[in-house]
Amino acid sequence: MVISMKICGVELSGNDANVCLLSMKNGLFQLPDFRAKKVSVPKACSASDLRYFQRTFAKLVEDYKIDKVVIKQRPMKGKFAGGAIGFKLEAALELIADLEVEILSPTDIKGSLKRNPVHIPFRETDLKSFQQTAFETAYAALMLDTYGPLPVIEKHKKDEDE
Repeated sequence: MVISMKICGVELSGNDANVCLLSMKNGLFQLPDFRAKKVSVPKACSASDLRYFQRTFAKLVEDYKIDKVVIKQRPMKGKFAGGAIGFKLEAALELIADLEVEILSPTDIKGSLKRNPVHIPFRETDLKSFQQTAFETAYAALMLDTYGPLPVIEKHKKDEDE
């Protein structure tokens, strides 16, 4: 029995959605040819720009028969908080009809990569350096789908009787 899944990893950065298509077939991951490395909107994006972005992404999903889109979660506040346009792009992706979209936390990505490390150096993938986070997000999601969620480490109270 052939088990196959295609995941598109997404890192939202400024006005860009950096993307990487990764597939898993019989336990081996592959990097299929993919016409997009990033999908962008203008700096002052309007509603029509967002609709164009959404249609473009939906067409990629349809053309490549992508099973799931996984977006790396960004903090909402603090030094590394995502910008307003990035959150608009995230919403546009989440609202594509009949598309499974998952937001994966950096903690889950890191834990998944630690449990199931990539066995080839990133530079040998022929992807652009700005696609590395999208690749890691897609790979982590594939590993979580294949091997299940990461174990939860319970924190024990010290001297519960006190």
